Amino acid sequence: MTDDRLIVALDVPDAHAGLTLATRIGDAAAFYKIGLGMLTGGGLALARELKDEHGKRIFLDMKLFDIGATVEAAVRGLARFDLDFLTVHGDPHVVRAACEGAAGSRTKILAVTILTSLDRADLDASLIRAGDLPDLVAERAGRAFEAGADGVIASPQEAAMIRALPEAAGRLIVTPGVRPAGAALGDQKRVATPARAVADGADHIVVGRPVWQAEDPRAAALAIQAELASPEAGRA
Repeated sequence: MTDDRLIVALDVPDAHAGLTLATRIGDAAAFYKIGLGMLTGGGLALARELKDEHGKRIFLDMKLFDIGATVEAAVRGLARFDLDFLTVHGDPHVVRAACEGAAGSRTKILAVTILTSLDRADLDASLIRAGDLPDLVAERAGRAFEAGADGVIASPQEAAMIRALPEAAGRLIVTPGVRPAGAALGDQKRVATPARAVADGADHIVVGRPVWQAEDPRAAALAIQAELASPEAGRA
């Protein structure tokens, strides 16, 4: 049985390329992330096809942010696609609105804490208040949980700190910025290996370029699956 802790990010231009990639990967992955970049390229249609015709789980990574009424309406519409995960920014008013929109559906709302492509210098440039980045991530995670989030998105470097929060009991931690040993970092700045991320408390890891840029994406996914099956990673 394929380990669904691995979520493969279909960060390719359109639904055709996404379906081609998923076909090449086959049963080496059971869970796929479709992001904002593919939205205008048939992303929602691909989500439905992968779920309905191929039995895959779907994480729609929209990172919604707007006034509460707009977020609630958007989430209510997206929840009709029977998604597994949907992301919003972790501001409490956004999380509360998203949870209202998802009410009665099986879609889990995941709150973005701080993007894994950012570091303290980036936060300074964006006028985000002073403080160590891991502490800010943990604080945002706690507030998102209090607002009703089913889980959070955070880098693997903050997974253990978030997992230790009392509010995190029974909630999900999903970590992008995961790179197998030796893989290029790309634009990610806060990374860890798959086994380390899971050992530190992540329920799911998101891996994109190390899979879809590989000469053999299926083999790349299988290698990550093997690492998740190692004693270091354990079983959630």
